[in-house]
Amino acid sequence: MSTPLHQLRAGVIGTGFIGPVHIEALKRLGVQVTAICGSTKNARAGADKWGIPEVYGDYDYAAMYRSPNVDVVHITSPNKVHVEQSLAALAAGKHVVCEKPLGMTAKETSKVVEAVRTAGRRGPVFAVNYMCRFFPAVLQMRAMVARGDLGQIMHVQGHFFQDWLQLPSDYNWRLLASEGGKLRAVGDIGTHWIDAVSFILGAKATGVFAHLETFHKTRYRPKGEVQTFAKIDPKKMVPYKVDTEDFGSVLLKFGKAKHGHVNGVHANASISQVASGWKCSLYLGIYGTKGSVQWDLQQPNEITYGRRDEPNQVLQRGTAGFSEDVSGFTDYPGGHPEGFPDSHKMHYRAVYEHIASGRKSPVLFATAADGHHEVQLCEAILKSSRSKGWVKV
Repeated sequence: MSTPLHQLRAGVIGTGFIGPVHIEALKRLGVQVTAICGSTKNARAGADKWGIPEVYGDYDYAAMYRSPNVDVVHITSPNKVHVEQSLAALAAGKHVVCEKPLGMTAKETSKVVEAVRTAGRRGPVFAVNYMCRFFPAVLQMRAMVARGDLGQIMHVQGHFFQDWLQLPSDYNWRLLASEGGKLRAVGDIGTHWIDAVSFILGAKATGVFAHLETFHKTRYRPKGEVQTFAKIDPKKMVPYKVDTEDFGSVLLKFGKAKHGHVNGVHANASISQVASGWKCSLYLGIYGTKGSVQWDLQQPNEITYGRRDEPNQVLQRGTAGFSEDVSGFTDYPGGHPEGFPDSHKMHYRAVYEHIASGRKSPVLFATAADGHHEVQLCEAILKSSRSKGWVKV
């Protein structure tokens, strides 16, 4: 018999931009958020704001893991500590939802994969927060590809564009390779595009050809740390050399899918965090022998369904031709938009239902193995850009 979701209890590590997104989504699901961990000041402020009873300051996640009132750990801390916090959580018997990327290097993330494998089916559930899988449109396109509605898939194209790091005075810890990893734009947002496409196709990338560029060779940073998207006085900033990319172009070759409609598909993606005017545009087009689908995260409730000899259609979430493939992952009727916060809610619903059901529900979320593959892919992209050639993943 399944455990009601409201009986599961979560502890969240991290109080920056994405931590509160997790907290809000969990509360909307009825999950108890019983603990928060971060700097003493920010953890206390977060606890007061959200009504969280247990506060673990000074980033003392080990103390939080000892709490009998935490069943699932949400890791929303900087990338460089994801692996150590994940391994410690698994060792403590806690289920885990870890922000992407899973870690800084594939050598590190392989340890998480091994820890999950060793724990086995009776061990904790582990998920990586590639929440774009849970936009109803993405689930719908996945079903259309698997059914063969688009025929044999020929190619995929798209982009992920943002402009929040357009100016040399824009600063965030992700700009530093020591904090976020050697790939920034591709590692931070490009992997969301790649994971969404992989999920839709039902196949993983097997080869890459990439070109990366750093336009702002020198940027400016504050003397202390700041919250993501915070405004900073340029007069209080100091220069530093940039060791991560601003944008890149990536070609990918995908393997074969079990449903038979994908085999050796070519894809191309442009990734940028300096694309003026674009706030969060994950756009993709999937083109098959019978038709195509196009979707943009900034217009998340609509899919453009294209065919050569018939009129194109705009499929809308919650209406005929759309809703039957996303049952359980959309809560509001057509015309009532669902977006970024809802994708997190639906992701955590999938993870928590998997936990509550004793692993009887489908594994639609990204696993530790998926997160490890994305890090391997990032390393291949970096190697390709340096060697100027194709690299196998």
